[in-house]
Amino acid sequence: MKLQEIYDVLNEISPFELQEKWDNAGLLVGSFEDEINNIYISIDLDEELLSKVEKNSLIITHHPLIFSGLKKVNFDTYSTKLLKELIKKDISLISMHTNIDKTHLNKYVSEEILGFKIENSKEFISYCDVNMNFDDLVKYVSSKLGLKTTKTVRCNDFIKKIGIVTGSGMSLIDELKADCFLTGDIKYHDAMEAKARGISLIDIRHYESERYFSTLLEGLLSEYLKKNKLKAIITASKNPFEFFIEGETVE
Repeated sequence: MKLQEIYDVLNEISPFELQEKWDNAGLLVGSFEDEINNIYISIDLDEELLSKVEKNSLIITHHPLIFSGLKKVNFDTYSTKLLKELIKKDISLISMHTNIDKTHLNKYVSEEILGFKIENSKEFISYCDVNMNFDDLVKYVSSKLGLKTTKTVRCNDFIKKIGIVTGSGMSLIDELKADCFLTGDIKYHDAMEAKARGISLIDIRHYESERYFSTLLEGLLSEYLKKNKLKAIITASKNPFEFFIEGETVE
């Protein structure tokens, strides 16, 4: 099957033109004329994952391998090392990033994973009425996402409305209209800013909140795959972070 046909289906599901200006979603490696024998879906790429991918395959990732222009390709950086292997094995790469964040991923995690009902959404931010004590909300979210340690900022003991952005969303705090913000990659100064604004925070982490991309996309592609007698192989790069509690390594 030609890569162009698969790309067109992905573009229909979540148009690439919806991506942010700074993003680099779309076809990153390969040609639209490439013949594709296998499809793999993953949040990211790493060397271990790539070593298991067969030749003449297509990998669809959430995060783009290349964000900005490369001035040299000397195979000693994350992106160039993997580019070398992709090209050697005739593996194509498509990334669906901020486009699918806007159209599907945030809503999927909010409703299907966390079990909240979305009252309204504005591009990246999904809003849900929860009416829960803050402690209960933290425990509930941590359990649903499988977080054994959870970083929070408490400004209110009772939360009426939450805003959810998977991945890294603190740059959107100016737009937030909620008592509590659930997002990942929360930094020290982000916490201070939220505290000053009276907005509680729950850090749902980057990898942990977006790892559902593969399951989501497989479901969206299911009818197309069945019709064309194809199978998408769900795989996953490893979370680069480890967490320690009193000497014990936890996820």
